Amino acid sequence: MDRYANRIPLATIDEQSPPPAPPPAPASDVATAPANLEEKIIEALRTCFDPEIPINIHELGLIYGIQIDPEANVTVRMTLTSPSCPAAGSLPGEVQRKAAGVPGVQSSKVELVWEPPWDPGRMTEAARLELGIDYW
Repeated sequence: MDRYANRIPLATIDEQSPPPAPPPAPASDVATAPANLEEKIIEALRTCFDPEIPINIHELGLIYGIQIDPEANVTVRMTLTSPSCPAAGSLPGEVQRKAAGVPGVQSSKVELVWEPPWDPGRMTEAARLELGIDYW
């Protein structure tokens, strides 16, 4: 008697079909992927200006970081040019509103930080050239 007679034969590789491919992500998920969402937030923040300097706050180097959690809650870490900056009362609120207004963002908050202190070296080269600042 054949000791393998009662076993069910395994399908060969040729007979097996590959697992189905996952469905494509809906357009709304693609639009709010963290990297893409961060780019959109930066775009929005480039419309915020320090009232005394005609350069947007991103180019000025006032944005120290943007954190986005899996639920699309955003925290923007930023500073001001100085603790006595006249925009201290309005600029953080404007940043919070601009970030919150980006499609896909669930909520936003601003964390105002003073370390490391801001200096012109944080500005982009284009911003320094526009203001005529020779930092190096």
